Amino acid sequence: MKLYTRTGDEGKTSVIGGRVRKDDSRVEAYGTIDELNSFVGQAAAAALSTGQLNELNVQLVEIMQELFDCGSDLAFADPEGRSFKMSAEPASRLESWIDELTDAAPEITRFILPGGSEVSALLHVCRTVCRRAERRIVTLSDELAINQEVLKYMNRLSDYFFAAARAANAKLGVPDTEYVRSAEVFRKSSK
Repeated sequence: MKLYTRTGDEGKTSVIGGRVRKDDSRVEAYGTIDELNSFVGQAAAAALSTGQLNELNVQLVEIMQELFDCGSDLAFADPEGRSFKMSAEPASRLESWIDELTDAAPEITRFILPGGSEVSALLHVCRTVCRRAERRIVTLSDELAINQEVLKYMNRLSDYFFAAARAANAKLGVPDTEYVRSAEVFRKSSK
């Protein structure tokens, strides 16, 4: 199989059911998800290399599968009447993971800066690229009907990356770096 087809040499690409410009909102949305997936792969590899974050690696690999599903659901030229891959279950599972990860990290009262450990820094990159992907999906949803479960999942996923970044630092014994000019913006929970 050849990796090049030359069919995109004039600025168009194939989607399921047609061809569109490479800067089409649909391509921007699933292309940003693809970019996110690459960063998630980097974070997963870094998590595995620590020898202490194997469960995080397993979660990130599952997320990579689901990001492919999200991209697939957004790749339809005409999404009406299609059977989608993403359902409500993955976002619900993310909520469970977020709760577990939040409990594994110390409480925060101020904003934190991305970083600490390498894994945490990579997860913060994932969080910000995820937010950009979400913005691209919102733009697309103004133009076309989309699977709304993709949008819900992406919104939850950015929260997951924040919680995972903090939990990774905690597990590795690396403190989060607080934003020193931040007021106390988070209330302490009454567990």
